[in-house]
Amino acid sequence: MNPFTAHLNPVHVRFGTDMDGVVGEEIKRLGLTKVLMLSTPQQAEDATKLAQALGEVCCGMFSQATMHTPVDVTNAAISLIARLNADGLVSFGGGSTTGLGKAIALRTGLPQIAVPTTYAGSEATPILGQTEAGKKTTLRDAAVLPSIIVYDVARTATLPLQMTMTSGLNAL
Repeated sequence: MNPFTAHLNPVHVRFGTDMDGVVGEEIKRLGLTKVLMLSTPQQAEDATKLAQALGEVCCGMFSQATMHTPVDVTNAAISLIARLNADGLVSFGGGSTTGLGKAIALRTGLPQIAVPTTYAGSEATPILGQTEAGKKTTLRDAAVLPSIIVYDVARTATLPLQMTMTSGLNAL
């Protein structure tokens, strides 16, 4: 057998079905009182349902996450966080939303809870890709890791076949 070294990420993972209540439990466990819900425009409706299930602890929505995490989108979200005085994030969606949550966490230090809706796995890596002025850069920093990942099987059960294949291959 060949020896190897593994660096395991210190992320708390919850897995199951009908996990909206678990997201609320984890928000309380982290001591958060005002979280901002992040999503893409396409997933805003489902993210709003989760926000409503969380109740008053969800202080707002930012549903402008987009591919490759443009810095101007991150800055707009951070401005909203400041106005709302949010103390945490819930990133609802695939890689675009996860990337936005990571970029915000890097700049603000806010804890984030990732609620993935695809299989790509970005939520479990310390890697952040961002774009600014048409140039994409990538960095590796443990500060971008979510504090908690809540995998809800029901969130991926209706994923279209093409997206299932794309995100599954990306995960591999």
